[in-house]
Amino acid sequence: MSSLGGETSSGDASSPPPQDDGMMWWYRWLCRLAGVMGGISCAISGLFNCITIHPLNIAAGVWMMLNAFILFLCEAPFCCQFIEFANTIADKADRLRPWHKAIFYCVMAVFPIVISLTLTTLLGNAIAFSTGVLYGLSALGKKGDAISYARIQQQKQQADEEKLTGTLEGEL
Repeated sequence: MSSLGGETSSGDASSPPPQDDGMMWWYRWLCRLAGVMGGISCAISGLFNCITIHPLNIAAGVWMMLNAFILFLCEAPFCCQFIEFANTIADKADRLRPWHKAIFYCVMAVFPIVISLTLTTLLGNAIAFSTGVLYGLSALGKKGDAISYARIQQQKQQADEEKLTGTLEGEL
């Protein structure tokens, strides 16, 4: 990270720089916002899920609150300023590839649903799961434009025609 004066700290020189994952700035903020909203929904739904006498609902509610804590820790470390290691975990989470985050967030959101299939767990984990889906979509990459796609198709067609004419000339 850089200090206020614009100088880079020498302590971070040994760690590799964050990867350029090809995400646009607005899409990165959309993923972070979805992560924070998913954390809020998991926390509230997890709290409501714990107000019961069924042990599986309580386990799912505790897991949902743990999901909320992890989402806040990875996506919005400023919400966890009282935790000493929050920035370290957030830096490591930023270095992960988008598909790693996608798998992690989706599995994390599905687990409470597997424990206790209720409307509260479904609705509470929906936004956390969608955060994983957003990261998964960013792992697929940018959509190509029509001009470059048409150019590639034209090159393939020309190559096929050359192969066809080459075999026809070889037969004559």
